[in-house]
Amino acid sequence: MFRLDAKRALVATVDFFAPVVDDPRDYGAIAAANALSDVYAMGGKPLYALNLVGFPRGQPWELLTEILAGGAEKANEAGCPIVGGHSVDDAEPKYGLAVTGLVDPRRVLTNSGARPGDALLLTKALGTGIAVSAIKNEQASPELLRTAVAQMKTLNRAAGETLARAWKDVHALTDVTGFGLLGHLDSMLRASDARAVVRAGALRVLPGVRALARAGSVPGGTRANLEFVAPRTRFPEQMEEADRLVLADAQTNGGMLAAVSSRIAERLLRKLADAGVPATLIGEVVPRGKQEPGVTFEGALQG
Repeated sequence: MFRLDAKRALVATVDFFAPVVDDPRDYGAIAAANALSDVYAMGGKPLYALNLVGFPRGQPWELLTEILAGGAEKANEAGCPIVGGHSVDDAEPKYGLAVTGLVDPRRVLTNSGARPGDALLLTKALGTGIAVSAIKNEQASPELLRTAVAQMKTLNRAAGETLARAWKDVHALTDVTGFGLLGHLDSMLRASDARAVVRAGALRVLPGVRALARAGSVPGGTRANLEFVAPRTRFPEQMEEADRLVLADAQTNGGMLAAVSSRIAERLLRKLADAGVPATLIGEVVPRGKQEPGVTFEGALQG
């Protein structure tokens, strides 16, 4: 964060990756939405962006045109003009954005202020990492392909703006991306010196993802996430390994995870719903006592 004055500060973020879906325009839109998400997770507003492009020499330029068009459409939806960028010759296509945003430095939202008694809200379903693996391996059902692409293309703008307006009662906020729900929640709890109890049955999971996890269609990053957080996580004894992997699944443009004052949780859920954001209350923050920061899961995943 770079403070301009008492009421304005700049925030900057950059993110890009190789294709996660076959359709180039969808890929561009997903990559752009993912890059914009970090600004929303701080309670900020994107101002402008720069394209970052790696593209193989000799590939049809029409593919690159479609990728850039998808990114531009999503940036326009965010009210964030793309004002330039840079491209390089690369063995594999890569695309993303460097985004500059504006935030009130007095109202910056971080992942480090969760308090015992806070309610935990999550705004999107889990499973896009497993879905992407299935898409690449031609194992995804038409329903999963359609649902996963739609979710990954959905901006976190409405969620971010709604939570930013409630900044006094939003004690911690993060977007759920490559480290999965478990990894990002673990980071929040360690930064806040707290624990959390999460009701697995309250979590939404993309259709067919649990079955794919049981079949072994799981990205390596998801397995690494689970290995990293497992020492600080308590799972129900009956929870199968596949479901634990879903909880740790590496997400692309996943949802917002917020720790909010319990007294406004239900009202905030209604405001999110009014903004078109299907958020759910998934658990609460609790004192850690003599335990180290971490999370305890109760119940079982549904769907």
